[in-house]
Parts: sequence; C-alpha cells; structure tokens
Amino acid sequence: MFKSKRLVVGILLIAGLLLAVLLGVGGYIKKTYTIRTVYVEGNVHYTEEEIKAIVMDGFLGDNSLYLSLKYKNKGIEGIPFVDVVDVDILSPDTIKIIVYEKTLTGCVRYLDTYVYFDRDGYVVESSSVRTVGIPQIMGLEFDYIMTGEILPVKDEEVFKSILDLTKLLQKYHLTPDRIYFNSLEEITIYFENTEVALGNEALHLEDKLMILPDLLAKLEGRSGVLQMQTYDEDSGKYTFKPGG
Repeated sequence: MFKSKRLVVGILLIAGLLLAVLLGVGGYIKKTYTIRTVYVEGNVHYTEEEIKAIVMDGFLGDNSLYLSLKYKNKGIEGIPFVDVVDVDILSPDTIKIIVYEKTLTGCVRYLDTYVYFDRDGYVVESSSVRTVGIPQIMGLEFDYIMTGEILPVKDEEVFKSILDLTKLLQKYHLTPDRIYFNSLEEITIYFENTEVALGNEALHLEDKLMILPDLLAKLEGRSGVLQMQTYDEDSGKYTFKPGG
C-alpha cells in the first residue's frame, strides 16, 4: 500500500512538472509570438485592415507561430476574390501576410450583381459591388450563370479576345470603364465620357492601343466618339465626333 501511495505521488509530481513545463512553454510562446507589426502585400480587392481582420480572426489570431501554421500551403474559403493567403514570420512579433487573389479577366452585369470570370470564362465570384480595375464586358448573351462553370455564351472564343484585349490594355496602362463586343466582333471601349470605336481589326489592335493614351490625354474633359475602326499607319490620325 505504501508503494502504491508513492507511485501515485510520483505520478502526480510528474504530471505537475509536465503541466508546469507546458504552461511555461505556452506562456513563452504567447509572450514571444504575440503580433505587434503586420505587413500586407498582394491585396487589390480588400484593404490592409480588411485582410488583417480576415486572417487574424478567432482563437490565437494574434499569434504569429499559430497563423504561419494555420495558413501554410492552404487556401482560404468563403472570401470572395482571394485564393490563397500565406503568413511569413519576419520576427516573432512581426508577420507579412501575402495575398494571392483569383485571376479575373472581366465581369458582366446579371440580375443586379457583377459576375466575375477568369481568362477561360469560368465564373469565379459574384458581388453587388463593382471592383475597380476589372472591366465590365457588354454584348455577351447568356441565359444563366453558375459559379465554377464557363459563362454560357454562344462562342467561347470571345474569352480569348477578351483576354488578349485586357492584356494589351494593362500593357499600355489603359483602364476602361466598359468594353463592348457586338455581333460583328467589333470592339468599343469606354473611358468616362469618351467612347473609342476600335472596330474588329485584330491584326492592328495593339497599334491602336499603343497610341491611345496620347489621344485620350488630348481629349480629356470632352465627350464624344473617337473613331479608330480602320488603322491609319501613315499619320495615326483619327476622327473624333463630339457628342453626348
């Protein structure tokens, strides 16, 4: 019986020591890895404060070690436009949140919402809020929309045309409000009060967009249509028809 008491006492002592060690380690980790400085990069659709609130929410949301493990090689669910978030520990009390957003090519208006799709035409997200920097595509005809499926347009080749166009627009730092494709594959882009009719000359599309920033600068504050349907290789001059 005496041996049994000694065994129980020994077990209790060991358990007490383990508990003390665990509490000590836990206290050390909490004190050392409590976040005081946060850097955010890669965010476009959300502000830094919004990203911090999303990533650092919940139990141990202020612990750098926990967050680095929580988001390691893991996507983030339920957050529109965000695919993956990484948390790098720069120092025990400093982290960097790296946001990898879903690649969006354009959006369409459908039932009072903006529906965003990727380069291949797959519907990524929908939102009641228009995102700055993502052009609204007009002229596409479809009867329904399902997230994760290709936008059901008549000719899916239009998505390649949209991708090619948006790449060129980014290259020449052009951010139109809307892009319109008509049934003849003619392209019209809109910048506030200026409408630019590009026609359907795919071969000369880049040539036109290359000089467009200078033309728009000269037309700043004016309303009307800049007619660029036919490429003018010699003079680069186009007709502007005031109106609207």
